[in-house]
Amino acid sequence: MGCKVRESFLIALITRCCWAEALQDAPAPNIIIMLMDDMGWGDLGVFGHPSKETPNIDRMAAEGMLFPNFYTANPLCSPSRAALLTGRLPVRNGFYTTNAHARNAYTPQEIVGGIDLDEILLPEILKKKGYVNKIIGKWHLGHRPQFLPLKHGFDEWFGAPNCHFGPYNNTYRPNIPVYNNSQMVGRYYEEFGINVKTGESNLTQIYLEETLQFLRRQSVSGAPFFLFWAMDATHAPVYASKPFLGKSQRGRYGDAVIELDHSVGLILKELRTLGIAENTFVFFTSDNGAALMSGPKQGGSNGPFLCGKETTFEGGMREPAIAWWPGHIKAGQVSYQLGSVMDLFTTSLSLAGLPPLSDRVIDGLDLSPVLLQNTVIDRPIFYYRGNEMMAVRVGLYKAHYWTWSNSWEELMKGINFCPGQHVTGVTTHTQQEHTMQPLIFHLGQDPGEKYPISVLSEEYQAVLRHVTALVNEHRKALVPGVPQLNMCDLAVMNWAPEGCQQLGKCLKPPESAPWKCEWPH
Repeated sequence: MGCKVRESFLIALITRCCWAEALQDAPAPNIIIMLMDDMGWGDLGVFGHPSKETPNIDRMAAEGMLFPNFYTANPLCSPSRAALLTGRLPVRNGFYTTNAHARNAYTPQEIVGGIDLDEILLPEILKKKGYVNKIIGKWHLGHRPQFLPLKHGFDEWFGAPNCHFGPYNNTYRPNIPVYNNSQMVGRYYEEFGINVKTGESNLTQIYLEETLQFLRRQSVSGAPFFLFWAMDATHAPVYASKPFLGKSQRGRYGDAVIELDHSVGLILKELRTLGIAENTFVFFTSDNGAALMSGPKQGGSNGPFLCGKETTFEGGMREPAIAWWPGHIKAGQVSYQLGSVMDLFTTSLSLAGLPPLSDRVIDGLDLSPVLLQNTVIDRPIFYYRGNEMMAVRVGLYKAHYWTWSNSWEELMKGINFCPGQHVTGVTTHTQQEHTMQPLIFHLGQDPGEKYPISVLSEEYQAVLRHVTALVNEHRKALVPGVPQLNMCDLAVMNWAPEGCQQLGKCLKPPESAPWKCEWPH
């Protein structure tokens, strides 16, 4: 038995080495990562949504590879984006807080920190291979000048540094700026309108046109490119342009989904028209689960999974995911690989023929063998909330070491991360520790995490032994990064972004008065 296991391991290792050598010799492909905002696993027709209003994304899946077991690295916007672009868990790259236990944290306007300057982002490495890197849409890794995209490997940017909350009156809190590269060209709710009452906004169309122009320029130049397409229309307040308003069975949120689906279809069509589809790897996913607290009008669907955004239940961290690469990824495949947004970092480097970073721990795996051969790589998925490992998935089993939905105080204010989904002893409103006796679920039989396996069963004991060894190994090797999301200050908000002078839109900041940020969740 031992010889057979060793032989299988050697064959797998040799195969992966051969693929790595082949990729290094091949022309570097273009890379497009499409990251939706608060879009749930159950929002796509291909994942079972009954409205069937995503024909272009569904066709993308039919032409590529579907990943039903794909995860984010954190159930909130900013940390998940930091994880994708660094290949590292937020607790390693610093995108977390130590102000309170197991609290989600992100980058609102008053945040002092941002992406750690010692972190190396994907576009910074791709530059070594001659890639032209562009981000279109939401950045959300810090809005002060030293944290913006063009300081971290991106050559171009059209979009905003923060969420499109507002409108504000620009006295106590400024509206969010929109940048063209390093210069502000206006603000949300001003030059870039969003009608909160009707949901009308042309932002998705503006982002689409910017995308198509970029693709055409790069097609002519011939240089490989990395496009980080970070749309935010499905984040509350959701929006869509006038031709798409009122078109969905699902209301305004569905209108936003239909317009994004339309945009995906036009982008893939443009790649074919330009003759670069077979040299362009495209991956579609979301930053975290659907925001059920914004539902039903402003939030999506997490399908059969428990709870949503901000939680480490499946609904908060399992994401829709599709890989598309005509001529390379065989059409119509389903991969049961446990995947993570952090894998997009490592996989992109591999496809570009670049070696992985060796001076730091990288949590993302190279999924190129999965994409090209539909193999399955054994690996755990760790579910973090702030500074705490809440759960781990191994194979079809998931073990919860901590459970928490949201606090009683916030629930009494009407904020509920699990509306209509109360599971006794599981969706707890106080932080419950299960370290000595984790709650274990079989996700194949119980994807909704409703029925914990009996601790008296042989199944539970066998799983616990295996999971405990992996968790102990993970914790032993974990060196947390310096937390970047601890301090807030009204003076650092978007009062006077670069370019405001030319527009006559600079605002006077208040005196600096830093404080420790409060994170209720």
